[in-house]
Amino acid sequence: MKLKETGIEGLVVIEPDVHGDHRGWFMETYSKPKFEELGITCEFVQDNQSFSAQKGTLRGLHFQKNPMAQSKLLRCTQGKILDVAVDLRKNSLTYKKWYAVELSAENKWMFFMPRGMGHGFVTLSDDVEVQYKVDAVYSPECDRSIRFDDPQIGVDWGIENPILSEKDLQAPLLADSDVDF
Repeated sequence: MKLKETGIEGLVVIEPDVHGDHRGWFMETYSKPKFEELGITCEFVQDNQSFSAQKGTLRGLHFQKNPMAQSKLLRCTQGKILDVAVDLRKNSLTYKKWYAVELSAENKWMFFMPRGMGHGFVTLSDDVEVQYKVDAVYSPECDRSIRFDDPQIGVDWGIENPILSEKDLQAPLLADSDVDF
């Protein structure tokens, strides 16, 4: 596995080793010892999967506040997305900085986000499936969102009129949220 640094502490892109031949391909999507060698030591406790039918669907920016903050290991298993993580850790040197990476079924890359990141993605194709592991179970009481177009953050999603859920349309700006990292 190859690790690509992003300039944000703990936030990395992982390029797995893919072994292929005339039959197809094989890859490890998670190996605790290998991830520990890369410095990723959290214990994942829940797997999630989402499906988005239409290109231009934007999900985010989402996170869980303490004490149920989550690290995430995310990959796109069908289609293509622009995946975005925003550093919401107030004491971080990269507070409010964001990083985007294109994940696809074709490139097979994974994106690891430590606790304290806001997360979102926009679909770049129809019929997109995203799978991710988290190290804390879902908690409705700690579930939070920030506006995808918050001017303090300034994410360039590459889209003008995204398809959004009501939750994401109603999300507060960072200045009005109760981020506690």
